[in-house]
This record gives sequence, C-alpha cells and structure tokens, in this order.
Amino acid sequence: MKIDVMVFDGFDELDALGPLEVLRTGRDMGVDVVASLVTLDGAAMVTGSHGVRLLVDGPPDENAELVIVPGGGWSDRAAQGAWAQGQLGALPDFLAARHSAGVTVAGVCTGTMLLATAGLTTGRSAITHHTAISDLEANGAIVRRARVVDDGDVLTAGGVTSGLDLALWILERHWGSDIAEAVSQEIEYSRKGDIWRRDA
Repeated sequence: MKIDVMVFDGFDELDALGPLEVLRTGRDMGVDVVASLVTLDGAAMVTGSHGVRLLVDGPPDENAELVIVPGGGWSDRAAQGAWAQGQLGALPDFLAARHSAGVTVAGVCTGTMLLATAGLTTGRSAITHHTAISDLEANGAIVRRARVVDDGDVLTAGGVTSGLDLALWILERHWGSDIAEAVSQEIEYSRKGDIWRRDA
C-alpha cells in the first residue's frame, strides 16, 4: 500500500512526522506499506511551523491509495500553513480530485480543515484540533468528539499527537491489531482516546 504524507511550508512537524514514523516502523516489521513525504508542487524542501527544514521524497504518487494531510497555522491564520493552503486552493482541489478517483484521504489536526475546504467533510463525521471545531462545523461536518474518526474513505484525527493514533489505526484497519500493538510497543506510545467508526 502506498501512502503519501503531504507537506507544505508552515505544516506542523509532528502532524506529519508522527504518522510517517509509525507507518515506516510498520514497514520495518514486515507490513506492505510505503509511506512517503511529498509536496504538491514537487518542491524538494519545506519548512515546518517550528522551523524544521525537511527534504521530501518527491511529488505525489499517482498510485497512492491514501493521502495524509497535516495541519499547522490554521487557527492563527498564519501566512504559511494549512490556512494559507486553504486560501490558495490548489491543495484542496488536489485532495478533492484524488478522493473522487477513489483515494482515501486523512487529516491530522487542522489538516482536517483542508479536507473541509475541499468539501470532503460536508455531511460526514470528522474531528480536528479543538481550536478549529467551530470552523469544521461551519463547513458542514458532523463533529465527533473522538481521538480518531473513521468515516470510511475520510479519516480525521484531533490535535497534533492524535496523528500517532491515526497512523496506528490505519495499521490496525488494514493489517490487524497485532501489528498496531507491536508498533505501539516499539515506539513506546500508549494509544489514547477512542476511535469513532462509521461501521461500528
């Protein structure tokens, strides 16, 4: 399974790198997953909201089955980050097109607001960082007060560290609870909060 973690200038580092490490640890344990850091415009380097500069793997993979989007900079309307990406429109348009093509999309923290800007959470269950809940509701989502919300082909997670729980849930959803537990033990992270599932 190919998973793209989409980054951009002003993204929150933990939103992206937490899930990336979980998924790559799963790969190291034998899971058939390839998780890559990508940029929409193919830029080779991005700078996170806390100043970390990252080299990325390349542009989006057209064969990716899941795209994870971090947040950062939404609630304070920063000049770079999720808010700026939402205003520019190219990333929400990309997410909408990939979703229409059958790709599952996932938002971490205020990355969910980029899914909302793309129209992908309207009438759907979702969660975001607590400071953006009112924005999410205003975009027509059904807010579920859970750590992770699994609404089928739209996955969302609350603030920052919940991206770890999202990635562990992705492992469990596709490869079973044993591998998710093994990765959790390897990174010494105790899963937190509940997971709301549409099919539960």
